[in-house]
Amino acid sequence: MGVGDKLGRITRRDLMKLSGQYGLSSTLLAAGSFGGAMSLANLASAAESTYERRFSKEAKHTLKFGAAGFNARNLLIERAGALEFARDLESRTDGEIRIEFIGDNQICNQPSCVEKAQQGIVDIYAASTQNSAGGAPYLNVLDYAYMFPGRASQYHFLYHPDSVKILRDPFEQRHGLKFLFSHCELRGIQMGLAWQDKPTITKVEEMFGTKNRVTGTQLGRIAMQALNLNPVPVAWEETLDGLKQGLIDGAETWASAVAYANMSPVVSQSVDLKFFCGTEHTAMNASVFDGLEGYLQDAVMESAYWAQVHVQAANEAALVKTVGYSDPQLPDTIFAKNNVRIAFLEDAEIKVAEEMCSPEFQPQLWEQWRERLNGWAGGIDTYQEIYDIAREVDADMLPENVEPRRWWKG
Repeated sequence: MGVGDKLGRITRRDLMKLSGQYGLSSTLLAAGSFGGAMSLANLASAAESTYERRFSKEAKHTLKFGAAGFNARNLLIERAGALEFARDLESRTDGEIRIEFIGDNQICNQPSCVEKAQQGIVDIYAASTQNSAGGAPYLNVLDYAYMFPGRASQYHFLYHPDSVKILRDPFEQRHGLKFLFSHCELRGIQMGLAWQDKPTITKVEEMFGTKNRVTGTQLGRIAMQALNLNPVPVAWEETLDGLKQGLIDGAETWASAVAYANMSPVVSQSVDLKFFCGTEHTAMNASVFDGLEGYLQDAVMESAYWAQVHVQAANEAALVKTVGYSDPQLPDTIFAKNNVRIAFLEDAEIKVAEEMCSPEFQPQLWEQWRERLNGWAGGIDTYQEIYDIAREVDADMLPENVEPRRWWKG
């Protein structure tokens, strides 16, 4: 059974009808809890019991969760953990915290969710750190080129107690937001249909001179310019059309983002350049967190930890079984169905790219931003500190084998 099929028999009108009866959040939380195919009757029953459980007592706090373009269907493709976090937090607090989950770009989109959270329009948000870096520039700290050798090193850093002083505290102090958890992938270049009939890319130089979409990350642009990949700022919601119409040759993003955003039909090759972070994070307005009773703050942190552990395992499985990010590909995956080839580059070729653009080999390109980020972090060398932590685990370690730790407990 392909991904998204479990909701395939249920139309948007059906979902809206159930949402009108039981509320959108109860319906989405119910839909997200199914492991296989569901009928409308099954979903209605689940939505009803979810609604009854959630509203069995009065909530002390109702928190708005702006989840950019996510919904119950595409969160089964990119396992960003947003619905799992909401469900677990409600359950863990016996309904004292109730989450109003608002996805499908209804209250905020990839670039704007961070600003809506800062303004208090939403209390929690999910979006990529790179798109959010426009409104919260400290998030650029994750985007030094080739700072992370693989996904395992990303998870290891997020669990690491030093992530508090390097990432979480400066982010909170500077932007008023609390970094909770994140999915982890590394960005590559997703080539459009003009590359459909060309041989699979094996060298970075084959992409030199192409015009590629870039997110809100300022550091990502530095790397792309150094790699002669001509970064063009294009909003995430407009990237699909840009690729379809040939306005851009490719887009920098990660594999499961292509799959969840229905971009696979206009992507022919997914080039595993893994040159900087692709991190779909969930964060919370810090003053809202501070306004919760102590035991509820503890519950938020435990649910964030639980969601981080869930995402680490679930997204690794989904990359292979749902997206098709493997060689060979499983036949019923999104990439296999849409003829998206994976261009896994040799280590020597990754080294070529690294020597062209990383702070280790091209420090002058990064000086200005590195100095700015270090200043915001209280004078620590942000790049070097994250670089060192990222290399505490083997470069070829399986991401699902990284030991989970409660980062705030040291």
